[in-house]
Amino acid sequence: MLIDYGWTDNRQRDFDFQSGYAPARVVEQQRGLYRVVAETGEYAAHVSGRLIYDAGPGALPAVGDWVALAPPAGDGAAIIHRVLPRASAFQRTDAAGKRETICANLDIALIFTALNGDFNPRRVERYLAVAREGGAAPVVVLTKADLCEELAARCARMESVAGGAPVLAISALTGAGLEQLAAHLPPRKTAALLGSSGVGKSTLVNVLAGAALMQTRAISGDEKRGRHTTTHRELILLPGGSLLLDSPGLRELSVAHAETGVSATFADVEALAASCRFSDCSHGGEPGCAITASLDSGELDAARWANYQKLQRELAYEERKEDHDAAAAHKQKWMKIAKGYRALKKRRERWDDD
Repeated sequence: MLIDYGWTDNRQRDFDFQSGYAPARVVEQQRGLYRVVAETGEYAAHVSGRLIYDAGPGALPAVGDWVALAPPAGDGAAIIHRVLPRASAFQRTDAAGKRETICANLDIALIFTALNGDFNPRRVERYLAVAREGGAAPVVVLTKADLCEELAARCARMESVAGGAPVLAISALTGAGLEQLAAHLPPRKTAALLGSSGVGKSTLVNVLAGAALMQTRAISGDEKRGRHTTTHRELILLPGGSLLLDSPGLRELSVAHAETGVSATFADVEALAASCRFSDCSHGGEPGCAITASLDSGELDAARWANYQKLQRELAYEERKEDHDAAAAHKQKWMKIAKGYRALKKRRERWDDD
């Protein structure tokens, strides 16, 4: 049973020192309650008091985690005593700065956005950065293709920001694109469905599972956004052997601690910046600025550049919270960038006058 849920020889070696416990995988989480799968069956489970006390940021069990479990005695609940090392994790930091693990041990991150009113390349860039930071291979899934009148253009636009990640357009209603999606879901591999509310994640789970496992609501009339119905996180074993993790949509997603993921997602932007004439270029109109030249020519999308700057500010803000010594350097940096921006704005105004 554990092999069906992704148990491997490497994980067995990680577990060998857990004397007295059984390996299990967390397959559902609702508030502080868990459902786990062990070799002997499924159990309701709680986290031990010691684990709650010792756990660092984001270290409490999440759906997808492999854990050391004390099976229940009689009709009681099982107890989770340890979380095994994670191969990957999708994490977020809330407004209070608390880090939370959304799901763990992912092989694939399916990043969903709808092709109707939800279509948002800037949000997808954010998800791509966090997924790559966590170690999962991203796949961008564009849903509700049957409602899109400019399908080719929107697919091309998303491919331009995906950084090499596959981009698939699908329709759960007509079945278009589902065969291509299935090719990214091999047996015993875990894929998380990530994205905002109402983009069709739960509908897709039901289609792939061949059963109404998740409650859904259709969009109606001229309503452009679906309505969110998933209220918990759950790992589902599909008939083909792959594992899908559905979870509530995220209203906000911070890129805190995702420096590597942001760099990977914006590798084209950083390559341009590295080719500027001056190493300390503020990209505000200095001679030989590759960013300015690319913006002027249209090679670099202004909205993509603005989003890259926004994510960099978020990263810098988190760094300053953790390292007060960086505050002064940050202030000087952004004073220089602001000065460069004003200079660039004046130059463009002169061009317009000419």
